[in-house]
Amino acid sequence: MIKRIAITGPESSGKTELAEYLARYFDDSWVPEFSRQYLQKIGLDYQLSDIEAIAKGQYQNEKNAEKEARKFLFCDSDFTVTKIWSEVVFGSCPQWIENKFKQNLYDLYLLCFPDIPWQPDSLRQNPDDRMDLFWLYKKALEEIGANFRVVDGLGELRNQKAVSFVHGL
Repeated sequence: MIKRIAITGPESSGKTELAEYLARYFDDSWVPEFSRQYLQKIGLDYQLSDIEAIAKGQYQNEKNAEKEARKFLFCDSDFTVTKIWSEVVFGSCPQWIENKFKQNLYDLYLLCFPDIPWQPDSLRQNPDDRMDLFWLYKKALEEIGANFRVVDGLGELRNQKAVSFVHGL
């Protein structure tokens, strides 16, 4: 049985880079962040229904990628992201996302600490509140009893911490 690992946290906290690194290191599968693909088509004028569509697209891509994984499936984003995003931007979370967040638990969550420099791009919106968002992620994971580890540090130190957490599964 494969181990599913969610790489989660505020935007520009190194999720994609870490997911790609871990997939290369362990020579296994990873699922890119679906929201990038989705938002590149519609831009930042999105609605709550778009976040739900993003969550469903991410979930479907994970299900498809599980067929290719051998030991690990590294997921760049998860229901924690869409839950926090919905709550912060719209003040509520669609019930489908809330249910999946609580029921679709990963074997390990790597919560990326926002101690790396902000990388601006056209799809990012929160350069000044990454720490506030980090604490929301941590609280949400604690509330569901998730197996999570905080990944911090820069460069190779950050990568090696994540590798050691995966080895600990």
